Amino acid sequence: MASPHVLFVEDDPEIRGLVGDFLHQSGFRVTVAQDGEEMDRVMSAEKVDLLILDIMLPNEDGLSLCRRVRAEGNLPVIMLTARGSEIDRVVGLEMGADDYLTKPFGTHELVARVRALLRRSEYAAHEPRSRPRSVLIFLDWRLDLVARRLHSLDGTRVPLTGGEFELLMAFCEHANKVLTRDQLLDFTRGKAPAGVDRSIDIQVSRLRRKIEKDPKDPALIQTVRSGGYIFAAQVTSE
Repeated sequence: MASPHVLFVEDDPEIRGLVGDFLHQSGFRVTVAQDGEEMDRVMSAEKVDLLILDIMLPNEDGLSLCRRVRAEGNLPVIMLTARGSEIDRVVGLEMGADDYLTKPFGTHELVARVRALLRRSEYAAHEPRSRPRSVLIFLDWRLDLVARRLHSLDGTRVPLTGGEFELLMAFCEHANKVLTRDQLLDFTRGKAPAGVDRSIDIQVSRLRRKIEKDPKDPALIQTVRSGGYIFAAQVTSE
């Protein structure tokens, strides 16, 4: 199998070079770009398996680029944010990023995040095929574990990011059980180092807007005070 192709968009030439070299040494095929224009040229010319986006970029910033990429498909996206800029992290996840790292970050942690995200992405599509169940059904929804897609029973597809898919699958496979935020981080990030952040809460909020009849009064993904979340549904499989 060919090495996964990682596209790293960063305007700082020193960071771009150091991180690009380390990713290459870690076994990835790496392309670097300094802005959105170069990113677009690369993505129009060849397949990219994962995108790493710095938020602070010239011309079009990383948040805007992430929004555009997410509108076009489910390419896994990791965003890089400045230290202490929680609002950037929150907005980045709202734009559809699957994960984020705060600068300065360790290159080993970045590689761990990349590998974890690739494992749960379309690039690792053979993994769901090894599961004994291929479709999970709850209420008016069908979650296809092979195609990694969510459909309503009338056939309407609801796009999910990689992180949203993994979160929903974790909920379905542990229905009617309280799951802590740490457990959900393990399920969705492949035990990659994460630290204490609000990413699970943000992912849950986004998922509620897609599957709940009333996201402000959720009946499916219920919050357990001081506990985490519980997926209150009967799940069957086929």
